[in-house]
Amino acid sequence: MAAFPDELGSRSAEVDPLEQIRRGRGDPAIRRNDPAQYDQLADEWWRHDGEFAALHWLAASRAERVPPAPHEGAVLVDLACGGGLMGPHVARLGYRHVGVDIGARGLELARAHAVIPVRGSVLAVPLADGCADVVLAGEILEHVEDHAGVLAECARLLRPGGIIVLDALAAGWLSTLVNVHLLERLPGGPPRGLHDPALFVDRERLLETADRLGLELQLVGLRPSMRQAVAWKLGRRRMVRMKPIRSTAVVFAGYGHKR
Repeated sequence: MAAFPDELGSRSAEVDPLEQIRRGRGDPAIRRNDPAQYDQLADEWWRHDGEFAALHWLAASRAERVPPAPHEGAVLVDLACGGGLMGPHVARLGYRHVGVDIGARGLELARAHAVIPVRGSVLAVPLADGCADVVLAGEILEHVEDHAGVLAECARLLRPGGIIVLDALAAGWLSTLVNVHLLERLPGGPPRGLHDPALFVDRERLLETADRLGLELQLVGLRPSMRQAVAWKLGRRRMVRMKPIRSTAVVFAGYGHKR
């Protein structure tokens, strides 16, 4: 396998809302976690006031945990890169930025932001073992059933000592309440149906899997700065800083290295 391949070529039972939250279900009329939604909303990727605004905030937070490139030609593999929101951050850090995604329109946008686009699944990345100095897995775990499979690909791609940075939505009723039942209903929030709470991530199981795969991983909770979020909503800011917090019950970041 070459180090870098060629570039681009329902629930019907009715339950009350509280029971939906407890059981991790959203509105049964909404199709959830449809990958095609990202290509359908491709024009939103680079709008700081659009439906993917929070992804810009998370990209900036992710970049804070990535050190400068350790050597010339160092490679950063960005799993589920979408429209390439990490591009400007990675360019400043000096990496060769390889973005992997299944969405063709997102990859076209990523290419325009200095990302080398690779069309492929995060569960079977068409890149060589040990090719990466850094692997990013931002906002992808909660979109797949096989969390362990994604972590296994991260471990395979990383060289020994390489760095992993991820973020995800936590499993549990509080995360479902906030990320689905509240945020998806707010003006300016994420698109309806973007997430399926049944796929949200069990933190303990994630840490156990990471350890088994030789990944030293630490978790920290994240939340937006409330003051900046209000200013953003009023059109006075383009970005909102994600602040680290102790609780990982809603949104969390993970960072560490391969042993």
